[in-house]
Amino acid sequence: MNPPNKCDPESLFLNSQIFNIFAGCFERSNHLFEFIGQTMYNSRKIIPLRNELTQNLEKLKTLDSIESFKKYVTGIFLGRDLLIDLAKADPQWKDYWKFYLRRLMVINRDLISLIDNCIYHERILWVIGY
Repeated sequence: MNPPNKCDPESLFLNSQIFNIFAGCFERSNHLFEFIGQTMYNSRKIIPLRNELTQNLEKLKTLDSIESFKKYVTGIFLGRDLLIDLAKADPQWKDYWKFYLRRLMVINRDLISLIDNCIYHERILWVIGY
């Protein structure tokens, strides 16, 4: 679902279909979010982003069926594109949907860890769209 990190070790690369799943968290936490371009998350914006990602992770944890997984993904702007890509890459994805759910949860946790690192080291987080 996600290629190896193409960035600095303290950065995280997400392909566009995966980023789309989390884009709402970035939008809700910073009204200046640029889907195409760059957005700065300073100390005032990074905590709301962490809270949004934490809420998202809790939603992911509640998904207990393929129907709830599909409903969650398709309820996100451009989320349907992820399901299309999954079907192309893995025609049997529906048999292994929990694997893909776990991957999204890992990515969500990785994003929270990146934010925690920024908070701890008093750094600004830059989100650069495509």
